[in-house]
Amino acid sequence: MAHIIVLGNEKGGSGKSTTAMHVATALARLGHVVGALDLDLRQRSLGRYVENRQNTIAKRRMETACPILMELPAIDPATLGEGENIYDRRLSAAVAEHEATCDFIVIDCPGSHTRLSQVAHSLADTLITPMNDSFVDFDLLARIDPETYEIRGPSVYSEMVWHARQLRAKAGLKAMDWIVVRNRVGAQEMHNKRKVGRALEDLSKRIGFRVAPGFSERVIFRELFPTGMTLLDLRELGVERLNVSNLAARQELRELMRALNLPGVTVDF
Repeated sequence: MAHIIVLGNEKGGSGKSTTAMHVATALARLGHVVGALDLDLRQRSLGRYVENRQNTIAKRRMETACPILMELPAIDPATLGEGENIYDRRLSAAVAEHEATCDFIVIDCPGSHTRLSQVAHSLADTLITPMNDSFVDFDLLARIDPETYEIRGPSVYSEMVWHARQLRAKAGLKAMDWIVVRNRVGAQEMHNKRKVGRALEDLSKRIGFRVAPGFSERVIFRELFPTGMTLLDLRELGVERLNVSNLAARQELRELMRALNLPGVTVDF
């Protein structure tokens, strides 16, 4: 059965889709069969990214690995059981179609609270929560005292994850591995960085997640979107020598993939 990786955070602009695409592409390039499902039905950033990749591969006749783009199937409302939610059925049908043939399914959730996002979190074997390195993003995880920076209690998103964990436990599924990824960690602002870091470490012990390094603010993570390519595909695009920034970005992706500790994955790029 496929190992399900969910990218979730109820705040936009945290790098969910970028992280999802790079994780999915890295797994595909490592030889795994990967499905990609975008639950942001309006913006579809991950879906568009995969479509762009498919088009570039076909146009340039490239022999490059690509995630399989999954779609939510249409469901006849007349087939629903009493009280059954149509989005629950659509998501479960999409996963059921691919879970026997994929090694991994990467699901990108919208930056808001939706029914689809709730259900996806309960399916997650691995949950990745990207966040910008600021207390604005931290506020979705927990409330803190403005004077002492002590944690007062979990916030709305953490409570949703707790509920998803409860559902998995009742269903007899293995425990979710939750990783909070710190994106856009600035080279400066060391004081703020230390405060956020200490708060995350404290909170991680309370509510059970791991902290992993994410991506810095680099152009390479955004400029390849129109082609659907990633920093792992630069040589296929004709870039023979990587510059210092590209090499650093590759190292960031390598460290993230190792931190995820996914089953059967050996990170050797």
